Amino acid sequence: MNGTAERPFLWRLAGACLGPLPLILASCSPSANDDQNRGGSQVRRPILAERNAGPRPSGPIVVTLAPIPPSAASGLDRTIARLGRHFDGDVGIAVRDVQTGWTSDHRGLELFPQQSVSKLWVALTAFDQVDRGTMSLDRELSLTRADLTLFHQPVRALALRPGGYRTDARDLVVRALTQSDNSANDRILREVGGPASIRATLATKAISGVRFGPGERALQAKIAGLDWKADYAVGNRFYEARDALPRTARRTAFDAYTADPMDGASPLGIVDALSRLKQGRLLSQRSTDEMLDIMSHTRTGANRLKGGLKPGWTLAHKTGTGQILEGEQAGYNDVGILTSPEGRSYALAVMIGRTDRPLVQRMALMQKVVAATIDYDRALTRQREEAPPPQANES
Repeated sequence: MNGTAERPFLWRLAGACLGPLPLILASCSPSANDDQNRGGSQVRRPILAERNAGPRPSGPIVVTLAPIPPSAASGLDRTIARLGRHFDGDVGIAVRDVQTGWTSDHRGLELFPQQSVSKLWVALTAFDQVDRGTMSLDRELSLTRADLTLFHQPVRALALRPGGYRTDARDLVVRALTQSDNSANDRILREVGGPASIRATLATKAISGVRFGPGERALQAKIAGLDWKADYAVGNRFYEARDALPRTARRTAFDAYTADPMDGASPLGIVDALSRLKQGRLLSQRSTDEMLDIMSHTRTGANRLKGGLKPGWTLAHKTGTGQILEGEQAGYNDVGILTSPEGRSYALAVMIGRTDRPLVQRMALMQKVVAATIDYDRALTRQREEAPPPQANES
């Protein structure tokens, strides 16, 4: 099958793949490992259908794709499959053409650790509550020592000042998305109602293939083989407690997390959500514009997806980086919306579940995914310009 087919194909995902809400897809797909079973032959993945953010309809959703020159689409398919197969690590990749819905992927239905990519769903929930009038980003909030979490938290120095740090919700959302600040994110998470509220938003918006974990503190403690204690946020106590664990205990917890991540997400689930965000189907136009503008100023991951940009191209994105055990990292990600100088957009997700490859190789993989997407865009434009005009029907 190729992207020129205009007759929709329907296929229902099993709940184990993408959660309780069934998705109707626009193309058929072999199993997640067929690319290996077939000796590297081309694999087509399903294209996640668009859904409105409102109540789920009773019948199937049918998606009709705009015609796509087959050589452009197949070229992207081949490149994404090759990049995924040749990377020495546990990786999932998805690229979605926001304009047409065409999607290419490698292991796109599998769940990979999100780590800080999950901050997207906290921000989405906050903006959704703004749209519904139950929250204001101008609301004054404070951070104190009691609000501190683990790992990357640039706001920590401000929170430790006498009286803490007084700010507003918007500032914390910006810090969470652009700096991947864990304490800022957890403070917003509590403000919007905790993990249960995020999961409710994902369900209401029909965002499938995305799990939300218990919050930064409990998640990172669990990955390390610990149960969270308040004093772990003080000094080096978390690291000391983690280092004191037997190696077998840490390895067991680490392996269990990467095998079945409590914050796992599929590359296809992520690019579907990002595409609908870009199209204004998840939030009001005002909230959509603000959230994407914040993401376009992300400071983390300058050499991940962003390192592959060409002049005139832009990226609104979110990174995620997990813990390391004996040289292996549990989660090294970048996801976002890539936009051409002419305004065409593509949703991208590169999720590395675990690998011991040098950082430069991981970043090179992400940059190659961006390069493949830009090549697809150029090929699509060129082939459409060269296509003969349609013949008029004779009467």
